[in-house]
Amino acid sequence: MCCSVSPELGDRSMEKALEEGKLLQGGLCVRETLETVCSAQLSIAVTEDSGNGVSSFVNVLRGLGHEEETSAPTGVVRTIQSPTSYSSSCLPTVMPWDLPGMGAAAQSLENHLGEMPFSQYDLFIITASEQFSMNHVRLAKTIQGLGKRFSIVWTKLDRDLSTSVLSEDQLLQNIRGNIWENLQKRGICEPPTFLVSNHDPLLHDFPWLRDTLYRDLSDIRCCSPLQTLSQICHKIVNDKVTSLQEKISSGFSQDTLGIQDADDLGECLDAYRLLFGVDDGSLQQVAQSVGKSVEEFRAAMKSQDLPTLCRADWRLSFMTCVVMKAVLSTLPTYIPVLGDLVIHYFRRMKHRCILDVVAEDTKAVLRKVLTSMKADLAIVP
Repeated sequence: MCCSVSPELGDRSMEKALEEGKLLQGGLCVRETLETVCSAQLSIAVTEDSGNGVSSFVNVLRGLGHEEETSAPTGVVRTIQSPTSYSSSCLPTVMPWDLPGMGAAAQSLENHLGEMPFSQYDLFIITASEQFSMNHVRLAKTIQGLGKRFSIVWTKLDRDLSTSVLSEDQLLQNIRGNIWENLQKRGICEPPTFLVSNHDPLLHDFPWLRDTLYRDLSDIRCCSPLQTLSQICHKIVNDKVTSLQEKISSGFSQDTLGIQDADDLGECLDAYRLLFGVDDGSLQQVAQSVGKSVEEFRAAMKSQDLPTLCRADWRLSFMTCVVMKAVLSTLPTYIPVLGDLVIHYFRRMKHRCILDVVAEDTKAVLRKVLTSMKADLAIVP
């Protein structure tokens, strides 16, 4: 019922592609995975204290009248005694759930909260009318404790407006103030709060409520999977860096790294970029695959060329300055054995610097790829 990210997001095909520096192939695997996860059905739980018109609200949320055949049953007496799901043509990939009210349950509030399968729902809407009770507060506390998103919806606003002697602005301010004050007393974050009338879904906060639901559902679909995928991608890059650092420390396996002259930093930079898949050719392919300009990716990189790289890393800038070059070039002449060791040490340091910057640039490119995919997949539910 709940949309969650499974370990299968890190499937071997994506890992293998990134390990081999095939950024385009890895991106395609990521997109395929995201499309699968983002098409999963989400569950919205609508719950209450009791008698707040929650079934009527569920019908309006589904775009149905109360007398239609598939409408949730409504009435003065609460008719729902167990969680009930409904389909909706307005929200084809979302399942609204009408949960029994706490006041309608024979058991205590603690038992009610314990028996409701809250962890199975992706998003919660707590409805209230007439008063925002301590039961509402404890319900919000329970949901917040699960790390779930929730909103407060005050229904029957039309009745409040027709009976109140206050101006509309003052009444709305009082209702919101009372809700937030009760929540703050129990240390509950201030959730989105909507004042609506089930009889007038186009008025008051209903349009804002729909927009917020769409945004929240889109975030739930994409943000958690993207965060997990980003962590997986970063781990793959870090593991690759560790492996290459070992090669560098063992004395430059130049054939493995594809480097002919270990002292030619331009060649080394090109080799490392190619190894991670952030060379110009690969960037061009990746940019085209996500509909972006290659310059957008290059602008986020510190390793786009050697001068930019040296400016970005003070260690590399220091080791490649004129004075340091002169000192290193004379060492083998005056101190043959020690001089060779020092040169070898600085050579390894230069490669480590290049490797670190290219690895960070790879992560930056992957973040831009994931962000672009999020924008493409953030479709209205």
